[in-house]
Amino acid sequence: MRTSPFVERVAMTPAPGPGDKPDARPAGERPERQQPARILVVEDDFLIAMQTEAALAAAGFHVIGTAATAEHALELAERERPALAVMDIRLASKRDGIDAARELYHELNIRCIFATAHDDETTRKRAAPYAPLGWLAKPYTTASLVALVTDAVGEKK
Repeated sequence: MRTSPFVERVAMTPAPGPGDKPDARPAGERPERQQPARILVVEDDFLIAMQTEAALAAAGFHVIGTAATAEHALELAERERPALAVMDIRLASKRDGIDAARELYHELNIRCIFATAHDDETTRKRAAPYAPLGWLAKPYTTASLVALVTDAVGEKK
């Protein structure tokens, strides 16, 4: 699959949780994941948030909600425990998407895909400690969004 030069894929290596232990059962004995991956969309532009939600839902993901502020994103994530967040950098609050990503990562062990127009080296360096799963530079296609989310959660769609 060809990717846009505006999409960067980052290998997903889950950050270990406090009580995580490897599943020692043989692959054939592990339970199959039956529920679609739960995704949080953090975007302050209403139309982009709705397009993102619709594209992810159409691809079979469960969007647990959309948030326009860092505070709302953290509240939703704490309550709903998504697999990952699709995060814009600029949000409708004093705190930005990197601030939200820091708390999601440190407090809830949730990583982000950054989908933003702010894709410069300084921004990437600021976000790097929170182990981003990838970057989508705006404007991006819904196909590139779905492909990156699919890769990040390890699903074959």
